[in-house]
This record gives sequence, C-alpha cells and structure tokens, in this order.
Amino acid sequence: MPGYRYVVADVFTDRALAGNQLAVFTDARGLDDETMQALALEIGFSETGFVLPAEQGGHARIRIFNPRHEMPFAGHPTLGSAFVLGAPLQLGTIALETGVDIVEVELERDDSGRIVFGRMQQPLSGVRPVTATGALFAALDVTGSELPVELYDNGTTHIFVALESEEAVAALGPDIGAIGSLGVTGVNCFAGSGALWKTRMFWPGGEDAATGSAAGPLAVHLCRHGRVEWGEWIEVAQGAEIGRPSTLFALADGRDGEATRVLVGGRAVVVARGEFRL
Repeated sequence: MPGYRYVVADVFTDRALAGNQLAVFTDARGLDDETMQALALEIGFSETGFVLPAEQGGHARIRIFNPRHEMPFAGHPTLGSAFVLGAPLQLGTIALETGVDIVEVELERDDSGRIVFGRMQQPLSGVRPVTATGALFAALDVTGSELPVELYDNGTTHIFVALESEEAVAALGPDIGAIGSLGVTGVNCFAGSGALWKTRMFWPGGEDAATGSAAGPLAVHLCRHGRVEWGEWIEVAQGAEIGRPSTLFALADGRDGEATRVLVGGRAVVVARGEFRL
C-alpha cells in the first residue's frame, strides 16, 4: 500500500494557525487526477498542491486542486510550495511550473538559513470591464463601487469592487450562493489608502483567508486607477473576519496604463506533516 506524504503550511502569515491553509504533497508521482481531486476534497482546504517532476525547465511542477476542481494557477499554493520545497533544495530562487506559466519565487533567509519571506513574479492579467453589475451588487448587498468594476484573469478570474471604507468591507455579509452563480474564481471587495489596504474575497466555497492570485491584480487595479503609483509596494490585510488574519504584499510595475511586472510576497510557516496510505 503506497504512502503519500504531505506538509501543511499556513501561508501569508508568520505564525501558526493564521493565514491560508495549504497541504503540499511533496511527491505526487503515482497519483492520478481522480485521486488528487479526492485528496483535495478529503483535506478540505481552499487549495492543495501536488509536486511532480519538472517538464519545462523549472525545478518542479505543481498541480493545484481546490475541493471542486483543478486550478491552473493560485497564489498561496505557489508561495507555500516554494517555502516547502525551497528548504531542502537550498535554492535562492525556485521556478515552479504551473498550469499557466513558470512562476519564479525568490526566497529570503535569515542568518540561520531559515526561509523568512518569498516573492513571486505572477503571470500578467488580462483585464476587461464588468458592465452588468446588477447581480454582482445584489449578491454583495452594496449599492455600487468607488472605482470601475473590472475582471482580471491571470489563470484565476477575479472581480474587484471598491468600497468606501474598511468598515464597509468588514461589515459585508454576501449571498455566497449568488456569488457562485457569477462564474468567476472570486469577488474581491477592498478599501484603503496609500500603502495599506483591506480586502475580502468571496468564492463559491465561502470566504478565502488570503488570496495571492488576487493580490497582484489588486495592485494593478489600484495603479491603473490612480490610487497607488506604479512600482510601489502595498500591504494587504485579509482573513480577519474568518479567524485567519493574513498579510500579503504586492507591487505592480507598468507604463501607459498597463502592467509590465507583478510581484506578490509574503511569509509562511510549516505546521504539520502527515501521510496518506492509499
């Protein structure tokens, strides 16, 4: 009976039992698609990563599943997998092959050699306006958005709605069933100013603790609409309302209103290890 070992990491936090939970199967050879999906459902986290041998020149390939289906790209599984794999591989930068592209994650270490921060360069997003906002605003129970409502696609699809204050973001109680009918990865509601922003992401499974795939597009969105300068880091708070406070960092470089580079960074901690006997 083969065994498949996994590591549990809390991502976009520097302390255990916060951030976004992630399970990483460090050697998924021998697992078929159906079993990967079943394991992701069994674990029940928002995403689970499966590490496989590289095929396109990276250091490793990762497949990412949420409890319902495979995802071509997601932020916290990519960053968390880099933390998990970077320690034994002793790499300064690890290149992970995702379903969208090869994502490079630069890893910072303290004097003891422990990884303390990771910074990934994300795929650039396509952007399109969302003009039919009636169902969206009804699902969120809001009257409108402070900025144009747009959808960003970097392998995941995120809609962004700007609210008037962080208190308004914290008070949201959306209709999750209606959110699920919108046909996107997630709906992100945010508020803030300068370098500090608060966001909540709602998806068909509920609310996400930390959404790395949305943090990069959020930085782009803020830069495109003049709330943040291109090339400036922002700090994003997420997850407090569901008891998983998280901190994400994002930066967008650009010119002529278009992003040319998107970086997302954060911390992660390994909190558990286990094995499935299948």
